[in-house]
Amino acid sequence: RYVRQLQRLQLLFSPTAADSRGARQFVEEAALDFARRHPDVVLYISPRSIPAPLLLAEYLNGTVREELIASKTSEEIVQLATKLAGQSGLDIIRIRKPFHTDNPSIQGQWHPLTNKPSVLTVQGPRLQPK
Repeated sequence: RYVRQLQRLQLLFSPTAADSRGARQFVEEAALDFARRHPDVVLYISPRSIPAPLLLAEYLNGTVREELIASKTSEEIVQLATKLAGQSGLDIIRIRKPFHTDNPSIQGQWHPLTNKPSVLTVQGPRLQPK
């Protein structure tokens, strides 16, 4: 069974500020659809007089991620909320390969025709040499 890692999503916006226009539009148009599509995420909507609208995401592992949504449209907020709902809450890190060599091969990568006669590679494997 899949357990979504996003626990809470809190939308903080000003009821009168111009930067919060997209957040207010999200509340009017898309918040209910988002809540229906993600029933396991609790969506809090908090109209407060704050300087800039925020989207706070709280994950099961305790991570809290803040996203600034000033001057964003309702569609952009829906995309951001959906992205946050799909993430695990862990930091995004570069995955490195578990091996390292000081002398990399200069011969190239192996492929199925590496040790075959060169006639096959020039004319193709199904054609017979003349």
